[in-house]
Amino acid sequence: MPSDLPAGSAEIAPAARGSGAVLLTASGLAAAFAVASCCGLPFILATFGLGTAWLYSVAVLAAPHRVALLAAAAICLVGGAVLLWRQRRTAALCAPGSVCTKPVVRGLTTAGLLAGFVLLYLGYAYA
Repeated sequence: MPSDLPAGSAEIAPAARGSGAVLLTASGLAAAFAVASCCGLPFILATFGLGTAWLYSVAVLAAPHRVALLAAAAICLVGGAVLLWRQRRTAALCAPGSVCTKPVVRGLTTAGLLAGFVLLYLGYAYA
């Protein structure tokens, strides 16, 4: 059965959609936020003059699970970074009209990864 897709694009399309990297980044960002909510995040937000009383409920729930959240955040963020790297590598091979990740999605995923790694560091260093 002949296909209208260019040669090789059928292999690239499933890996290049970007949903895996976005989901891993969002999960890692949420876990890193929970870890940083006890100590590091209130310190940084108070530096900028923002109130941090709303973080108390998150910190109380996350404190007993700190080690597991640190591990989950690190694994998710590294996994998202690896998938994003693979997307950027295959984006150059993407033929016009094929299914590839949009540059905006890759940029937002990169910003989420950077924010997640900063929160992960704050949660590790200040707790």
